[in-house]
Amino acid sequence: MWTSNDFARVLLMLATAAAFSSSAQAAELTGAWASDASVCSKVFVKKDNKLAFTPDAELYGSGLLVEGDRVSGTLQKCKIKSMKREGGDIHLVAACSTGVMVSDFQFTVKVTGDDRITVSQAGPVSMETPYVRCPL
Repeated sequence: MWTSNDFARVLLMLATAAAFSSSAQAAELTGAWASDASVCSKVFVKKDNKLAFTPDAELYGSGLLVEGDRVSGTLQKCKIKSMKREGGDIHLVAACSTGVMVSDFQFTVKVTGDDRITVSQAGPVSMETPYVRCPL
């Protein structure tokens, strides 16, 4: 089960990659990302020509909205602070807020295919989460 810390870490990685990658790669990450393609329409909606989360998005799976150096989820918002490239990996540090507190998180983002990425968080318990881009 996903916790808000897990979500913050994933957001951080994506935000940093988008902010500090080349403009082509940043554009490549911009958009809506879900843990499974089958839940895209249940997690995201287009309102006034902008992507947003559905009111009950968290019931259907994990999702991220990437816009420049900002990444948001249903409960947290992150801003990229720094990025370092190592081969095909992008290591990120981002400040994430739940509305109650702000914390820095470290992530690694790897593009694994067309419209597919994997976000990893190192630590006492390593976590790797795949995401697919939602065609909205």
